[in-house]
Amino acid sequence: MDRLAPTPADGQSDALRREIAELRASRRRLAIAVDDERRSIERALHDGVQQQLVGIAANLELAAGSVEADPVAAKRLLGEMAREAQRAMEDARALAERIYPPMLDPAGLGVALRSAAANANVPIRIDIEGDQAYPNEIAGTVYFCCLDVLERAAAGTTVAITVRNEGGTVSFEIVTNVDADLEASPMRDRVEALEGRWSIRSGPGAQTRVAGSIPVSG
Repeated sequence: MDRLAPTPADGQSDALRREIAELRASRRRLAIAVDDERRSIERALHDGVQQQLVGIAANLELAAGSVEADPVAAKRLLGEMAREAQRAMEDARALAERIYPPMLDPAGLGVALRSAAANANVPIRIDIEGDQAYPNEIAGTVYFCCLDVLERAAAGTTVAITVRNEGGTVSFEIVTNVDADLEASPMRDRVEALEGRWSIRSGPGAQTRVAGSIPVSG
């Protein structure tokens, strides 16, 4: 008996199964990336800010015990504590921006990206169409995709970012000469979680182009 030839419906079912499997795999990778980021932040808090606060507390006790007996030493300790407190505040601010940049909502994507670039010591050219207000989930996704590139960039690495709203779809492109494995970053999963598309390709020389597009809901 002859085998029946595959029907178009069979092909559609196979494609649908593949899409579901890819979506599940993408969501799993994204969940793993989020957990890794949380652990990274916890380590930074424990090894950084927490240790700085412990040191400030210890110096505070020393300063309190030497105010009368050695006021010069107490003054010196207070100066050290002030510098440590400033460093702890800067580290806490940096960690807060890794969780969610405080300027993204009130100031817009362009300001948040320029702030991230300044902290990364990376020359950056940003071209955002009117720097308009994008939905929070889209602005956050574009921001963290760009941040992935900036965090992998060595000092002096050039980065160019373009963002456009084209027919109800937010499109962005990141052009850089970063020598890093951007395929290993969670950028693709972030974009595809919002039913968007993502690609990465090599350009002239060591140039890398990362492109993404995300539909605007509603």
